[in-house]
Amino acid sequence: MPGSRNLQPIMSDTRPELPDHLSVDPRSPHHVAAVFEHDIGIRFNGKDRHDVEEYCISEGWIKVPAGKTLDRKGRPLCIKLKGVVEAFYR
Repeated sequence: MPGSRNLQPIMSDTRPELPDHLSVDPRSPHHVAAVFEHDIGIRFNGKDRHDVEEYCISEGWIKVPAGKTLDRKGRPLCIKLKGVVEAFYR
């Protein structure tokens, strides 16, 4: 019909707000399980990173595994990198 619009229903965004400090480790106090139900992206100094274990936007750092090195409990040994951190949903 001329003049009629094809109105699409607006999907409500039910994703939780990304926290300032987030960790992948479920034992961490900074782990938020509801956030990990969605695909998260981390941009560090302008480049997308896929190996981030933990981040803090306000302090400007990320923790990434140091190669294949493991600590004595079998978890990846991480190093802290400082720079500009951006977290977003993909």
